[in-house]
Order: sequence, then structure tokens, then C-alpha cells
Amino acid sequence: MRVAMIGTGYVGLVSGACFAEFGHHVTCIDKNEEKIDLLNNGNVPIYEPGLDAIIERNVREGRLDFATDLTEAVRAADVVFIAVGTPSRRGDGHADLSYVFAAAEEVAAAMDGFTVVVTKSTVPVGTGDQVESVIRKARPDGEFAVVSNPEFLREGAAIEDFKRPDRVVVGVENDKARDAMRELYRPLFLNETPILFTERRTSELIKYAANAFLAMKITFINEMADLCESVGADVQQVARGIGLDNRIGSKFLHAGPGYGGSCFPKDTIALVRTAEEAGAPLKLVETTVSINDARKARMAEKIIAAAGGSVEGKTIAVLGLTFKPNTDDMREAPSLAIVPALQKAGANVRAYDPAGLMEAEKLLSGVEFVTGPYQCVDGADLLTIITEWNEFRALDLERVRAGLKAPVIVDLRNIYDPKDMADRGFTYVSVGR
Repeated sequence: MRVAMIGTGYVGLVSGACFAEFGHHVTCIDKNEEKIDLLNNGNVPIYEPGLDAIIERNVREGRLDFATDLTEAVRAADVVFIAVGTPSRRGDGHADLSYVFAAAEEVAAAMDGFTVVVTKSTVPVGTGDQVESVIRKARPDGEFAVVSNPEFLREGAAIEDFKRPDRVVVGVENDKARDAMRELYRPLFLNETPILFTERRTSELIKYAANAFLAMKITFINEMADLCESVGADVQQVARGIGLDNRIGSKFLHAGPGYGGSCFPKDTIALVRTAEEAGAPLKLVETTVSINDARKARMAEKIIAAAGGSVEGKTIAVLGLTFKPNTDDMREAPSLAIVPALQKAGANVRAYDPAGLMEAEKLLSGVEFVTGPYQCVDGADLLTIITEWNEFRALDLERVRAGLKAPVIVDLRNIYDPKDMADRGFTYVSVGR
């Protein structure tokens, strides 16, 4: 099949490359000429393990190409994906759908013959109806069907998630479009992947409901961590004890500084706004949002307390800035709340991240960025770990101890054992233990 993927952000680029890997011919389109030039020159503008190899292979074999103009690709396509950004709208928190509708208008002008137009972007309930209206207004005679196909990709594990997903959700109300989507995902049928066909509005809501539930799960274990600290319990054992219950499961039960990233923060807020307008408020989700925002600020207080109650004039070493490991994504990362709070309290912050330094430099001012963990630690008054990159899990602790002015570590991801750290002479502060 021939596929046009509009948008080469995280979702569009990963999805387009993986569809090409399935054997389809894919053209990824973006108005950002710099990004398309990078891709055409063999460079990948985002950090995702394994993505560069897939892109290189499929470009070489003629199944994947890149363009700034969508006309030719859409005209030839059986399926057109809209995978543009839907950021939170300034002022009210609703998803900004202007890029989605603009893409729909361009698709309407270019499509030739029956075309399946798929919203891959995360969009509120009813967006498919609006996209259909936009296209129908522009092309009253057009032959097309609008489909919802939300993504469920975890940054850092997106290739595996696309090729071996828990499920594929397709919201479709046209038999011809349903057949096209079956053919598109046929390689996954061979793996017996559950493919759920629903009505379009149901599909749109599934995406938001999934992210909101996971955000609530993270927030629940973070609140349990606070309780564990107060009563002398271990949140990791609590998480294991409840996670072994199949009705609960162990995933997303890792206490830390709060969730971030491109999905959970904006999707929970957008869902809250949608529910308010529908007259069916989601109090659990509303509370989750407020608790998570407050938690990030409290993590700075935790670090300041570990420093003896003041960080004025002290150097704080920070390991990990991205919102999670194996990505360069800084969107809504806890570090964006923690680092400025430390600076406001008078600290000098020195930081290292394996992949996020370029993005961090755009967002964090007054920070000394360095190129390795031991350079970060050397001469610092305290070390804090914000993101649990693998290379931080096996640090040379003797070297760390020698480099610090005082052997104090605040580990916001619980990657070390408290007893072992105490035996090594560290004052070790973690979360919920």
C-alpha cells in the first residue's frame, strides 16, 4: 500500500518508518524544511533507539522517502495519516487542533480517488467528525473516509511497541476503510495482535482514557511513597505486593518525582476540559493533575532538606534531565520544575544527561552543562538523580564519593539500595523508603 504520513514528529516519524518496515511505501511529510533536509541527508532529528537503522534501511530499499509538499504523496496514497502536534491550547488547556484542521484542508485539496484519512494525532472526542466536515466542505464530491487510529508508543521503546503492540485500536465507520486498515496492519494479524475495531468517537476516547488511567496509577504510588516515608514502610515492596495482583499489575508503579513527557500532562488536562464541557466531570483525573504539579515542586524541597535546609551558594549536581530514559524529550520533565526551584533557592546547578543536553540548554538558563557524570559530580555539595538512565545505575560510587564535597545523594528514582549506600558512607535520600 502507499501511505502518506503528515508530520515527522515523534509519532509520525516512528509510525512512518515502521509501516515502511512492514513493506508499504511511505512518504513522510513536514513543512519544516530543516527537518526534511536532515532526514534526506541520513540524519534523524529525534532520539529513539533503533530508529536510525530502520530509516536507513527502508530509504535504501526505496520504501521510505521524505518531502515538504504533500500534494504528490497524498494524490498517490491509499491511506493518509495526520500525525501533527496537538499541544495544550494556551489559556484553557484544550487540545489545539489548528494543525490537524490545516492538514485536513491540504489533504482535501490533494486527494485523488477514494482516500482513507486517519487521525494518528491524539485528539479529543468528536475531532474525527470535525475533520470529516472540513474535508467535505472543501471537496463536496470527494471520495474519502475518516478513521481514528491512536498511537500507544512509549518513548524509548517505540519500535518494539509498534511492531509488537498490546493492541491496535481503529475507529472506523466505513467498510472500505475498514478493509484498508486491515490490509495496512496485516503483518500484525500474523502475530495475533488484538486489533480492536470500534466507532470513531470510542477510539478517540480510548487513547485519553488509557493515558489518564496510567497517570493516576503513577500518582497513586507517589502518594503511597509519601505515606511510606511517614510511617516507616518501603514503597518498592508495597508496589511489588500490590503489583503481583493480576487485577492491578506491576507497570507504572514506580515512585518518583512525578510524570512528564509529551502525553500524560497535556492529555489529562485535555480530557478534564472535554469532560467539563460534556457535563461529566472527572474528579479523579482533575486531582491527579493537581497532585502531579505540586509533587515536582516538593522534590526541590526534598533536595534542599538533604542539603541541611539551605542550598544558598552550594553546587548541586544533577544527573538526568529528560522526562524519562532513552529519549531526548524534555517536555514537562520534572527537571524543568526542580532545577529552577533550586536556582531560586540560591543553588548553582551543574547537570548532565546522556541525550537531552541540546534540548535542555534551550529550556534551562544559568545551568552549567557538562559531558559526563563524574565531571558533573566533581566538587559538588550534593548529587541528585532525576532521570534513571542505565549509565547511572552502576556508577563508580567510590569515585562519586571522592568527587563530592559531602557524601550526600538524593535519588528521586530509587535506583540504589539504601543499606548498601549507608554501608558505603553516603547520606542517601530516596523516595518512599
